[in-house]
Amino acid sequence: MKTSDFDYELPEEFIAQTPVEPRDRSRLLVMHRADAMLEHAIFRDVGGWLRPNDLLVINQTRVIAARLFGHKIPSGGRVELLLLRREAAQVWEVLGGGKGLRPGRRVQLEGGPQAEVLADLGGPRRLVRFDEPLSAYLDSIGHIPLPPYIHEHLADPERYQTVYNQEPGSAAAPTAGLHFTTGLMDSLRAQGVNFATVTLHVGLDTFAPVHEDDPRQHQIHSEWCQLPVETAQAVRAARHAGGRVIAVGTTSARTLESAARNASADEIILPYEGPTDLFILPGYSFQIVDAMITNFHLPRSTLLMMISAFAGRERVLKAYAVAKQQGYRFYSFGDAMLLIG
Repeated sequence: MKTSDFDYELPEEFIAQTPVEPRDRSRLLVMHRADAMLEHAIFRDVGGWLRPNDLLVINQTRVIAARLFGHKIPSGGRVELLLLRREAAQVWEVLGGGKGLRPGRRVQLEGGPQAEVLADLGGPRRLVRFDEPLSAYLDSIGHIPLPPYIHEHLADPERYQTVYNQEPGSAAAPTAGLHFTTGLMDSLRAQGVNFATVTLHVGLDTFAPVHEDDPRQHQIHSEWCQLPVETAQAVRAARHAGGRVIAVGTTSARTLESAARNASADEIILPYEGPTDLFILPGYSFQIVDAMITNFHLPRSTLLMMISAFAGRERVLKAYAVAKQQGYRFYSFGDAMLLIG
């Protein structure tokens, strides 16, 4: 296995810069895992491939306004801090933009508290302690961190949030969920499809390509996730009723499979809360996920490797080639795929 096996060419014009309105009018490429047959649809019609007792597992994380601006004390040099992960009440791992962010350096946030760099974590990563909790400031001084390949201004920041978000903590959206509207969810419930929630706070490493020649040498990013008791029960109930467990996005899939690692055959899945560093590569045997809704992913990314493990690398790359031929839109604000048996 080589990282280059997961590479493909994508001209810039295929990268969606703005979301489709309304959300559920994005396109849907349905791929049948059994024979790789492809069907073309609109996302609002996804219920045509779902059955009563199927369980859609959604990630209810909310993207925080994680991009902060400030200046160094006393020089006044401009600084940008991108919050990645909260380590303690006032301590965060961040990406630092600006020279001289050495341990001991103090920073004044624009419109907010001061902070001190505690440690250099390598590259642009820093451990920073803020003088006050950030929760009272983020809505007023923070900016939503759109992915680096999106260059258009987003007029409504809520379009980079799912309609069912609940738990603040992500640096990036679980983009497969951006296609759902409350009306679509209601119509799916009416046909007997159930929903259950997980939380996985997405880190910016989700956009990072794998640089190692052998992907098995790549150190996967760790992300905090939670699968509650109610969702474990819903998974067992779906299986008992003959329904399928359908992960809405790679984040939900990662959470489900992480929660299944310590379960017995009788339990199927256990509640879980904590970090996950599960790296799903071809050869992995999925324990819980029967189908998946996902967007089109970056070349050489861990997410493309995950869906290749789920549906077959050659089949996925052929489907991506068809998607380009048919003018599908790629990445965060792009169109969706349904990978189903």
